[in-house]
Amino acid sequence: MTTLDVNGQRREIDAEPTMPLLWALRDVLGMTGTKYGCGIAQCGACTVHVDGQPVRSCVTPIAAVEGMRITTIEGIGATDLHAVQQAWLELDVAQCGYCQSGQIMSAAALVAKNPAPTDADIDAAMDGNLCRCGTYPRIRAAVKRAAEIARAATAPAAVAVPKG
Repeated sequence: MTTLDVNGQRREIDAEPTMPLLWALRDVLGMTGTKYGCGIAQCGACTVHVDGQPVRSCVTPIAAVEGMRITTIEGIGATDLHAVQQAWLELDVAQCGYCQSGQIMSAAALVAKNPAPTDADIDAAMDGNLCRCGTYPRIRAAVKRAAEIARAATAPAAVAVPKG
């Protein structure tokens, strides 16, 4: 048995320790938001967060993440839309949508650590997340918009000062 912390819940997985996290999520836990793309960590469709860092779940054995916090696409924005999800909707990023959970997870990790990413920062963070539909310009714009939304959400509220 392997115990995983997935989206804030402890889950017992009865599987070989070498089972890729992707298959534990999809086949054992029934969480199908994380997608299978290539199986060799080259396309990014399977990206999840492990302790806040983007990780390719198709090549990550469950034994390697036991005791760590795993966040899937189902876990971000579970109560309110995440800034990245909001930006994706505002800018109508998705075309076919297959790669989008991985794109969103990589973008969310970037925005969490960098409140004002440059084009070069976005390129580096999103490198390896492939979109067969070619929505890269909308993805870049949405990452910038997500950073704006996140900054606005954390900015201190203006305090009115009485005159006189």
